[in-house]
Amino acid sequence: MGTRQGASIKKLGLVLGCTLCLHAQTPVVLGTAGTFGVLAASTVTNIGPSVISGNLGVSPGLAVTGFPPGSVTGTIFTGVGSLAGTAQNDLTTAYLNAQGRSCPVLNLPGDIGGLTLLPGVYCNSSTSLLITGTVTLNGNGDPNAVFIFQIGTALTTASNSNVHLIGGAQASNVFWQVGSSATVGTGSVFNGIILAQASITLTTGAVFNGRALARTGAVTLDSNLATNPDTSPPASVPAPPSLILVVAGLAVATLYLKREQLLARFRRS
Repeated sequence: MGTRQGASIKKLGLVLGCTLCLHAQTPVVLGTAGTFGVLAASTVTNIGPSVISGNLGVSPGLAVTGFPPGSVTGTIFTGVGSLAGTAQNDLTTAYLNAQGRSCPVLNLPGDIGGLTLLPGVYCNSSTSLLITGTVTLNGNGDPNAVFIFQIGTALTTASNSNVHLIGGAQASNVFWQVGSSATVGTGSVFNGIILAQASITLTTGAVFNGRALARTGAVTLDSNLATNPDTSPPASVPAPPSLILVVAGLAVATLYLKREQLLARFRRS
């Protein structure tokens, strides 16, 4: 069987299997963890001008490094006796809730890039999950549609990948329950709430519309824009000053290079 034909059959199987997925799901309740853009157990480490919407917390650990140059729109909480400690308890409840949702018989393939998925519970309970290219989550016209992904081990998104939402799907209703650690690739766009058993890494320049919530490990950031998902987002979200400066700098550099190229051609002529 050819590779293309096999891929088509796999996609057809997912479409047919979604008759099992479409049983309406309620969102996973996050409790106080829902006020955090980033929550870790051991440490939060940042490099570069990351911007985190909402609270940032560590519990039972105390270490938060890289703020500044990173910035947080909410409050930084550390230690068991802080709001981060309460949020970790609520995260455990949320993680077990997502993990315990009934999953259809159909398992996800190892790489879901290129697929379009409807609301429901999807499982890949014994292996890791990869996203290359774009995976599209279609809310099917329902802004309250819930997507829950149960991943046995690691979640990894490739560089420049995209979790794309259409049909009214909201990042606040997309939950990624990860059995070990999650890594969001360089320059990628990710939508949804990561509930990781261990650690979460947002690599250079990744844009994250969701919450990075790690139960037992660290959260590592590198020049990321992390916005809190909202079922009723504002019409537009102003870019933080640090990102505006980066974009402006790139524009000026591009114009300068084009000017030098034109001058070089003129001199040669």
